[in-house]
Amino acid sequence: MTPASKIRVLIVDDHELFRSGVRSELRDDLEIVGAVGTVPDAIAAVRSLKPDVVLLDVHMPAGGGSAVIDAVRTDLPAVRFLALSVSDAAEDVIGVIRAGARGYVTKSISPEDLQAAVRRVHEGDAVFSPRLAGFVLDAFNTEPPVSVDPEVDLLSPREREVLRHIARGYTYKEVAAELGISVKTVETHVSTVLRKLQLSSRHELSRWAADHSLV
Repeated sequence: MTPASKIRVLIVDDHELFRSGVRSELRDDLEIVGAVGTVPDAIAAVRSLKPDVVLLDVHMPAGGGSAVIDAVRTDLPAVRFLALSVSDAAEDVIGVIRAGARGYVTKSISPEDLQAAVRRVHEGDAVFSPRLAGFVLDAFNTEPPVSVDPEVDLLSPREREVLRHIARGYTYKEVAAELGISVKTVETHVSTVLRKLQLSSRHELSRWAADHSLV
């Protein structure tokens, strides 16, 4: 495989030792274009480096992996995300998949299997560690019918979640605590929703959410 044809990978994890370990295991087969440890750094790196695949930790300060995906998926739809976490909890798996990740593997995965998972995600496949796929199938088999409201479909799942809380009267701080993200991230989501819906105030957001059956 020539260098030009290598899959470009960004590693996002808040543990430096783990980032170094993944980099050393994968560098001979994949092109590691960067390794960062915070949500803001990850968002900036995805936007500047435009990797093919992001290996993404689920739990990090300031919102975790879902916050990274939410911040860039609209502008960079070609970037694929593969969650790589120590957790195999159903809520973690489902949350990051709903945000837009293409797969979820645990940190017990072998280097060979991780390389294969990166390639499969890059090719468009959904990849899960054993038993985790069942969580996703169960969750989405019980999901309500997909929205057919084109205005609602403008919003990402996390933006809808933030909007619901705002419309129910939560403060930004309360929304942040409820969703496990930073107040700044909440403010960013609200600003994005206002822009997408061409609204100008929190009051208009609440009325819009009620009119579209989101509360």
